[in-house]
Amino acid sequence: MYISTERLILRPLDEEDIEAFAEMMNDESVTAWTSAPQPYTKADARTWIADLAPAERTQGRGIVFAVTEFLTQRLVGMVHLRNTDWRVRSSDIAYVISPWARGEGYASEAVLGIAEWLFRHEKFERLELRTGADNTAAQQVAQNIGCIAEGVLRNAWTARVRTADGEWSEVRTDVIVWSLLPEDLLGVDEQLADSGGLTSFTERN
Repeated sequence: MYISTERLILRPLDEEDIEAFAEMMNDESVTAWTSAPQPYTKADARTWIADLAPAERTQGRGIVFAVTEFLTQRLVGMVHLRNTDWRVRSSDIAYVISPWARGEGYASEAVLGIAEWLFRHEKFERLELRTGADNTAAQQVAQNIGCIAEGVLRNAWTARVRTADGEWSEVRTDVIVWSLLPEDLLGVDEQLADSGGLTSFTERN
């Protein structure tokens, strides 16, 4: 499965991504807001890319996409559809963006591209995004693509913070639940049409 947006190609991860993926997952912001191993080794990346990510799709739990720049093919990040229920056409979505690619709108573009594919081509009815209460960057992405904040799950996630001695420590945090429905994309679609940034979808085996 390949998804093309104005600036990005979303595709399966492959072995050539291992080094860049491990570097991305060792970024402090990624460590703080995910449950990924820390430090994140190339062996961890190889296991995820070769075994765990493909199993998400083959076992029906979701799909993992590598996000790459269209012009350079450089790895921008990863988007993970997870806890996918194909019967009720609903899924959670999570993403990670490389430090060098932040601030360019790539996260919003990638998540929106997948949302359009799910709603238009797979007839999904709901996409859910959960953000840490202090993760303002993730909340900005949710707002940019038209998500609606539904509520707060109190004390529902474990984040990580640096201690005075430089070690990582786990802290409890609230989680904001956002949802995106097909009708929420109407205004966003109009903006994309005006800018020429519509998404295209290509099935490849």
